[in-house]
Amino acid sequence: MPPTTGNGKICYVEIPAVDIEASARFYESVFGWTTRQRGDGELAFDDGVGEVSGAWVTGRAPYSGGPGVLVHIMVDDAAATLRGIAEAGGTIAQPIDPEASEIVAHFRDPAGNLFGIYQEPG
Repeated sequence: MPPTTGNGKICYVEIPAVDIEASARFYESVFGWTTRQRGDGELAFDDGVGEVSGAWVTGRAPYSGGPGVLVHIMVDDAAATLRGIAEAGGTIAQPIDPEASEIVAHFRDPAGNLFGIYQEPG
């Protein structure tokens, strides 16, 4: 089924990478993203629900914190995802706060990009 379309929808993301193959393995392993070769031969990805696509790019500094956009990836089980992140070569930048009303955490991927994870309460 093709992704939904609409004005204002985030549809494509470029993620800085040092080693594109290592980054692809990380996101496939932890989040179930799929990869594919684009028409230009570059490696692209589709997120776990087929709504957002993108590619890893070299020659661009990773987002490492400070002012700027922080993207969160929705997960079914935040604690299990954090274990998967660590096992796949990522690092935990901010663990889950058991006192917080939201289930969120931050991590760095193998290239050092800072992302968040979010688990629906319930």
